[in-house]
Amino acid sequence: MLAKAFSRRSLTKCFKKTNLKCIRTLTGLKTPSQCVIQTPKDMPNLIDCRQGERTPGLFTSEEMDSRLSTLRNKMSEMGMDAVVFTSYHNINYYSQFLYCYFGRPYGLVVTKDNISTISAGIDYGQPWRRGNNAESVTYTDWERDNFFKAVKELVGNNQNVGLEYDHCHLQYFEKFQKALPEAKFADIGLPTMKLRMVKSPEEIAVIRNGARIADLGGYAVREALEEGVPEHEVALHSTRTMIREIANTYPQTDIMDTWTWFQSGINTDGAHNPVTTRKVNSGDILSLNCFPMIQGYYTALERTLFLNHASDAHIKVWEANVEVHERGLELIKPGVKCSEIAHELNEIFKKHDLLKYRTFGYGHSFGSLCHYYGREAGLELREDIETVIEPNMVISMEPMVTIPEGLPGAGGYREHDITVVTEEGNENITKYPYGPEHNIIK
Repeated sequence: MLAKAFSRRSLTKCFKKTNLKCIRTLTGLKTPSQCVIQTPKDMPNLIDCRQGERTPGLFTSEEMDSRLSTLRNKMSEMGMDAVVFTSYHNINYYSQFLYCYFGRPYGLVVTKDNISTISAGIDYGQPWRRGNNAESVTYTDWERDNFFKAVKELVGNNQNVGLEYDHCHLQYFEKFQKALPEAKFADIGLPTMKLRMVKSPEEIAVIRNGARIADLGGYAVREALEEGVPEHEVALHSTRTMIREIANTYPQTDIMDTWTWFQSGINTDGAHNPVTTRKVNSGDILSLNCFPMIQGYYTALERTLFLNHASDAHIKVWEANVEVHERGLELIKPGVKCSEIAHELNEIFKKHDLLKYRTFGYGHSFGSLCHYYGREAGLELREDIETVIEPNMVISMEPMVTIPEGLPGAGGYREHDITVVTEEGNENITKYPYGPEHNIIK
């Protein structure tokens, strides 16, 4: 058996230097079914699952090298010898690998000279194929906390280590301390969020395509919308439309996570309410929410609609929200604080006696983020955010108010456009129309 041919330590080294095909050649084993280890104690902690060819990335090697160079400059400035990323957004941002958590830790270790993903054996070679600028280490689950053994090996003797404090929970932090007992830890989560908030030309190009594809999803909602159709059927048509266009535009990308939320009636009261089987009725208030995800890059289109007709009370609230939306688009420009925008827009809602019905901020950033795994919280248009807007930031304008059931004009109202901040102001890259003139669907 394989366990008899190699000690545990030498087997681990062998896996690191070769792939499974080579292992089978060395031991005379010809099929995977013959490669059976009878006892978990004989299994290696770390293995090499690299196979196939590297997958072309969404971004060029020059773009990825620039990100790493900026990160390493930040590490040097903060006195860090190594960083261990564990979040979806940073691992994707620096390696182009987007992991599937499912109860297993994942990581990306960056030192002054090396970069490597840490992934679970269940993913086999995909992290290496997708993480096209990084090396790849795979840990097995035959022994508890093999992930942290990989961390220890990749960090080595480096003693000043950055962790994402906003993503590393207490249990993991204790295990990092045990794996790296000599290390001094500091937060790299907030500094890297600030780096990600300003987008490169390549990122903005991807976000532009995302906005265009979201618009296509919006028109698909209109195509599917009619009385008696369930919410989920409308959403399915929109999602299929967006996925097909992503595949056409980026044939080398992973197709994952694109979705549509289409809500009707009382279901419009929350911005992130799930799709249901409720059937749409004539006169319903509707929320259109299209989210194409391009290799972990998030964009969105959100609109208020009505089927066939809207009451005067509904039109009044809707037009007030549109007024806030349009003023908000004018306010997004360099040198303005996020909090200043929120305060000015609050005054418009006050004028219409609607501020009490507002439930969240007026906008947020875009990029490597998603409702599943995080956002760039330092770039939200809220009263408590003092970030000063800069060119090449990408920010939404999306005011929303919810009128409770039983009151005139009941329902949730939201318009959402994506803006790219320029030197003088912003460019609105969302083209789908908004407001009563366009979105009472006959």
